[in-house]
Amino acid sequence: MRQLMLFLDEYAEIPYKVLHTLTSYVNYGGRVTDDKDNRTIDVILRDYFTPPILSEEYRFTPSGVYFSPTVDEDAPHKGFMAYIDSLPLNADPEVFGMHFNANITCDSNETDETLDIVVSLQPRAAGGGGKSRDEIVADTAKEISARLPEDFDIEAISMRYPVLYEESMNTVLVQECIRYNKLLAVMKRSLADIRKALVGLVVMSKDLDDMGSALHANKVPAMWEARAYPSLKPLNAWVTDLCDRLRFIGDWVAGGPPAVYWISGFFFPQAFLTGTLQNFARRNALPIDTLSFDFLFLNHKPYESIAAKPADGCYIRGLFLEGARFDQDTGMLADSIPKQLFTQLPVIHLLPVPNRPKKTTGVYLCPVYKILSRWGVLATTGHSSNFVIFIELPTDKPTIANNAGDADCGYWIKAGVAAFTSLKF
Repeated sequence: MRQLMLFLDEYAEIPYKVLHTLTSYVNYGGRVTDDKDNRTIDVILRDYFTPPILSEEYRFTPSGVYFSPTVDEDAPHKGFMAYIDSLPLNADPEVFGMHFNANITCDSNETDETLDIVVSLQPRAAGGGGKSRDEIVADTAKEISARLPEDFDIEAISMRYPVLYEESMNTVLVQECIRYNKLLAVMKRSLADIRKALVGLVVMSKDLDDMGSALHANKVPAMWEARAYPSLKPLNAWVTDLCDRLRFIGDWVAGGPPAVYWISGFFFPQAFLTGTLQNFARRNALPIDTLSFDFLFLNHKPYESIAAKPADGCYIRGLFLEGARFDQDTGMLADSIPKQLFTQLPVIHLLPVPNRPKKTTGVYLCPVYKILSRWGVLATTGHSSNFVIFIELPTDKPTIANNAGDADCGYWIKAGVAAFTSLKF
């Protein structure tokens, strides 16, 4: 506040750009470590540090409800309080620039949290004639055990897909199999132990007891999550998703690389993307740090109809969009349909291009995350561990080049538009 007063009083003209930069990148933004959050702060504050704000017609939202009021100079406090009292009790999502579907997401998250608390308060002893807790846990453990496939034969896979200079995907495949084997080993061992512990053949440890509580509440046990990929799915959906992932890897092992990669099936999708760039760089004798992806959308083309891989790059599928939808007729981003929270992106051709210039107009730089929570641990890459890649989505909304030279489309940034490899159901 002191800094704002200083710049307003000391300068003949209001230095909007200076105030905006100091607030979004230094005073407040300096405490923010995630570059996507910094971008959001920057875009939001553009609506406030702008010359038109001094105009009586200027509004912060499309409805015109929110604005900077003109009050009586003799009693400014009274005028501001009167305006505040006139505002809606519950703010609509438009205050933040979001679609009205954001209300549904908010209510859904609150309901999930409430139900989690209710489930955690259930008694362990069952009343009436239903199954007891131990019987439910034993049946669940038996059912999951029956659905798990055999471990991948790493030695055989390594012989069939050896480490080759010209094919990095062989290394990616072997690494994926090793990661899934580690998860399967923990699951199979713990499922066998919990069934033995329930009948008194082994000691019921704290880890096994916690696992039993998780199975009873349809949650993924913590010992599995420690070895698994990020996921927000409940237990039944998580096991189904795991089986789909293992089937994807198994089909790759049996029949060779697919024409279209299911990016949601990778334990570590960043390695797959790096492998795609490596293949192109080695084939064309180019430095990999000069390469970046161009994004070509195969609109109205189901992935099942694609029989062959592209000459360069790769085809991917399995990304979901939140906050907006991708209109395949126009090939551009569009506002979400009411009550439709998520839409699927079409097949995308990731095409490596050397020394590709940044697009500063006509695209929204959309972050891709693994799960809906969007947050993660800051990794050595400088990004969140939940973050995968930025993809460029065509848009007809205005864009502004930021300090890094990237295109900032404020309309979609404030709407929270992002893509995900996995949902929570």
